Amino acid sequence: MTYGRIAVTAAALALAGALPATAQERVTYKSAKTGSSYYQMGVELAEAIGAATDGGISVTVEESQGSVQNVMEVRARGGDYVFTAPPALVTAAREGTGEFEDRPSERFAGIRALFPIPSLTMHFVMDAETGASSLDDLAGTTILLGQGSFGATEGARYMEMFGLADEVTISGAELSNAVDALRNGQIDGFVTAGSFPAPNVIEAAAAMPVTILSMTGEEVEETGRTPITIPAGTYAGQEADVATTALPVVAYATDAMDEETAYTLTRTFWDEKARLAGQSRWWDGVTPELLDAVESDFHPGARRYYEEAGIALPGADG
Repeated sequence: MTYGRIAVTAAALALAGALPATAQERVTYKSAKTGSSYYQMGVELAEAIGAATDGGISVTVEESQGSVQNVMEVRARGGDYVFTAPPALVTAAREGTGEFEDRPSERFAGIRALFPIPSLTMHFVMDAETGASSLDDLAGTTILLGQGSFGATEGARYMEMFGLADEVTISGAELSNAVDALRNGQIDGFVTAGSFPAPNVIEAAAAMPVTILSMTGEEVEETGRTPITIPAGTYAGQEADVATTALPVVAYATDAMDEETAYTLTRTFWDEKARLAGQSRWWDGVTPELLDAVESDFHPGARRYYEEAGIALPGADG
């Protein structure tokens, strides 16, 4: 080999060493329990991002025991971490209140919003034979709330708020038994919170005539939650829109994520949302208006996308 060829080869090797070993960006998406609708959403989103970026971003969906765990793991994760949580929970983490009062971390200040995902939507599902059409009609009925979930806690809060706590018999059964209990006449209805269409409500509406109660504007306002409408036809036999409440859920990263990755994730989500909705209808409920619920800062990469798209973001963020 001549000196000239050696020099060229050396230069080529040096250039190769300066290039990245792979163009693929790996991201971990911390979701929910395996088998839940939110875990399925994570899988759908991961597949959509991988396909849309031609594998440029590879998303691994990771099971979670809940939003609190998702936020807590910010303390030990790096720039490849994306997780879901209600905005109010992120605010509590940043302020060191509630669940995070005894577990504060400076890392929480670095949480940055990317995009909303389907909200936790309250459903009051009643056996149609009860004739119930409003929350007032719950008096004298037996209702299953379940335990330990947002829907159970929120349902109990509404019972107290609207003077129904002493008027309703609360079933001690697990929410997983709700449809069978309703079909067998053991309960008159159940309360559940999830993205719509919710699988257990689909099952109930397919098994028997049910009514999903609609709340008044005054009731929705009193709860302090985000108003949301479940469109007519979402469930079998549902002929009218249902007005109810929701707890928005958002996908977050941290300021450790590079701007380009955050930008690509956010842009790809919105670009693929229509296709996702064609696969699962719960993505239809995601609109730019849900961004108003975000209480923390947006990632600069996400903010760049929203500025390009002409989508206004709430408040001042940094």
